Amino acid sequence: MRSIKEFFWFCSGASPELLNRCPTESSKYVGIGATVLFTGIFAALAGGYALYTVFDNWIPAVLFGLVWGCMIFNLDRYIVSSMKKEGNWWKELRRAVPRLILAVLLAFVISKPLELKMFEREINGELVLMEQALFKKQEDTIKARFLPNVVLLNQEIEQLKNEVASKELVRDELRIIAQQEADGTGGSMRRNLGPIYKVKKDDADRADLELSSLRQKNDSLIADKQSNIEMLQMAYTEEIASLKRERYDGLAARIDALGNLVEKSQPIYWANLFILLLFIAIETAPVFVKLIGSKGPYDDLLHTHEHKFDMYRVEQTTKTSHDTADRLVKHTSNGVDQEFQQSEPLKY
Repeated sequence: MRSIKEFFWFCSGASPELLNRCPTESSKYVGIGATVLFTGIFAALAGGYALYTVFDNWIPAVLFGLVWGCMIFNLDRYIVSSMKKEGNWWKELRRAVPRLILAVLLAFVISKPLELKMFEREINGELVLMEQALFKKQEDTIKARFLPNVVLLNQEIEQLKNEVASKELVRDELRIIAQQEADGTGGSMRRNLGPIYKVKKDDADRADLELSSLRQKNDSLIADKQSNIEMLQMAYTEEIASLKRERYDGLAARIDALGNLVEKSQPIYWANLFILLLFIAIETAPVFVKLIGSKGPYDDLLHTHEHKFDMYRVEQTTKTSHDTADRLVKHTSNGVDQEFQQSEPLKY
């Protein structure tokens, strides 16, 4: 148990030598150290899972997770150990604000991969919908390139057919007029096959010849345009088949899917928020413990130890300055004496 306790002391960044002299402070720093340790473990799990979703390989994921966890552990340990109790709460709060901001940022970074893991099933379902929407968007993009040409060709074909139909109506009307002239139901209202009938019959025959010529020409044009439509449809089908149907399952895609779920579902929104708040509380807990805790014997001993070091440093600096000044005076004095002894005596 003592080894575990000293290990948690190490995690908290405290001095075991000073804590052994302060038994009442032991539990506080054990708790702080345990919080720092578990924060590092969560960071390792989050970092490892995040990298696994990118490379789909557990070896680099484990290595990165260990490195990431150690880095977060060391950073949290430094944040906690750098906070010192001085008895001035407002002054300590001002110093703690940058550390709290950093702790909140770390909580965001650590919590996101674990949120992705917790909502993995829901995210997988959302990814299927997003993948289908992405494929449809790609198909619509290709379709937009071919559809105007197909529509234009169909309009031209319809126009050619309408020309033939209009010519058929004219031919039929002329035939009816000639027939009415022949049986006396129209035109001159006399039943005969005289010159008037022949004129009208010639008009109907000429319209029939024109219709045959127009139908032959338009049928050829229609066949060409339908052939072009078939070629466009084949090219469209080939481009659709050449699209890469890769699985939509990257880290950014999962984060995007989680964002969509949060917007769609109120329960997932609150669950995601509470998970984030939980990690913020875990990450900022050591800082708040140091901040709201009262000044204890450990802080007094640490202050005394640091004060002794400062005084020793001042003493050594002052002593070095005095020794340097004495040597300079002595060196200057020796130089003046030597110069005086080497100078020639004055002559009067």
